[in-house]
Amino acid sequence: MFMGEFQHTIDDKGRLIIPARFREELGEKFVITKGLDNCLFVYPMSGWAEMEQKLRSLPFTRADARAFVRFFFSGATECELDRQGRILLPANLREYARLEREVVIVGVATRVEIWSRSLWEQYCQETAAQYESLAEKIVDFDI
Repeated sequence: MFMGEFQHTIDDKGRLIIPARFREELGEKFVITKGLDNCLFVYPMSGWAEMEQKLRSLPFTRADARAFVRFFFSGATECELDRQGRILLPANLREYARLEREVVIVGVATRVEIWSRSLWEQYCQETAAQYESLAEKIVDFDI
């Protein structure tokens, strides 16, 4: 399971160090794609295969399903760690997530998310104010 929050920087070549805590579970190869809320989603290959299966089962006759699947898969790229535990983030993904220098890498149970530090801080402020009401809304999920 992925959990925790880590602050890192992207170097001038677009490389990012993946926290050691996440490297083992992600494996040497994993998939990064456009996530929700302007962050990137990072899946180990097994998690990506599960997500792929779920998305394949969506009805292609529905425009909203087609649009989501196109967006999700068009941004996907397979990444590989170098010897220093870094990955090269493609320019299109850095642009989508507004990643410049300072980033936050967050463990979210089955995936890792990569956020622009400023967007993450903004998201946390907005969400913290709603934390209790969000908990009330999801109480029916037996959490």
